[in-house]
Amino acid sequence: MPGGEQRRRMRKKVCICAGLILAPALSCLAQTKSVVVEEVVARVNNDVITRSDLQRARSEMQQEAQQDCPKCTPAEINQRVAAEDKNVLRDLIDNSLLVQRGKDSGVNVETEVVKRLDEIRIQNNIASMEDLETQIDKSGVSFEDFKNNIRNQLLQQEVIRHEVGSKLILDHAQVQRYYDEHKSEFVRPEQVAVREIFVSTEGKQDSEVPGLRKKADDLLQRVKNGEDFGELAKHFSDGSTTKQGGEMGRFQHGQLAPEIEQAVFVLQRNQTTDVIPTKTGFLIWQVQEHYAAGQQPEDKVENEIMDRLYNEQLRPALRAYLEMLREDSYVAVKPGYTDTAAVPSSTIEEVPPTPDDEKKKKKSAPTPATPVVGSKNGE
Repeated sequence: MPGGEQRRRMRKKVCICAGLILAPALSCLAQTKSVVVEEVVARVNNDVITRSDLQRARSEMQQEAQQDCPKCTPAEINQRVAAEDKNVLRDLIDNSLLVQRGKDSGVNVETEVVKRLDEIRIQNNIASMEDLETQIDKSGVSFEDFKNNIRNQLLQQEVIRHEVGSKLILDHAQVQRYYDEHKSEFVRPEQVAVREIFVSTEGKQDSEVPGLRKKADDLLQRVKNGEDFGELAKHFSDGSTTKQGGEMGRFQHGQLAPEIEQAVFVLQRNQTTDVIPTKTGFLIWQVQEHYAAGQQPEDKVENEIMDRLYNEQLRPALRAYLEMLREDSYVAVKPGYTDTAAVPSSTIEEVPPTPDDEKKKKKSAPTPATPVVGSKNGE
């Protein structure tokens, strides 16, 4: 099966609005004590997507672009965001459809929700779940909304895995054919693919450092005892690679600090460094694969090829699946907003009132709530 990291990347593309809080099927929400202002831009069956949801998604997309490219200039970040902006509403609708499908299918992710919350608690050095709830509430987001976001993400992932990914069939013949057709792509200098666990000492008192060193030593011992490095990284690493299980990609000579290069280039697959002290903490690196210089043999790059083939098949398969969901659903978009994956007859239209006796004769989709747009001054 393809590597977990590539599947994670695909999920990231699909769940592009990870922070989305799906609104109830209401046309307006109280924004302040004196002003009720919210514009419904799309209805997805009994759920709605509001202008605030769009704004929130765009803000998250901006933050994600900055995290993915920390050295990019503001202009480059804006260019990246602009390229994806046209699909923001599409992605919000996709997410809603996937969540609804998961709920309708009886998918239960509650155990995973608790696990994910505990991971967040551990990563942020929070003593208890009660303290986590308190801190989230203080941030301005209700704990229930925060938890619901996680639940929705997990529902989306499970639906994609079960109803799309599980139906993709890859065999060795496909891998062999891809390798033969792309051999030149697998001629490489000596490289190592690595992942990390990082225990930070930044901002800590000197008296806390020995305890943090012990934490790093204990984690290394757990790896040596057979525990999965990636899972430990997800739960206990302080690094920026936590979400992807510590995976950092491939490096060749000259791309790493000398002391780290010396430690990792002598290792083979699945071997781990000792704890490496740095100015900001303690590092543990594991070599996932060590590539000798030259043409890489097929068995060395088989997983990489499987990942590529899986992603190539997943994108169109997922798009086709979402189109099917749309055809079986009521998706309406307000004029002036664009759903780049719209199927026919999916636009909110203003219609005059229909007398009750005529309504009874008609069988139609539920009428969208009239958007409430305005402020105290009627703007």
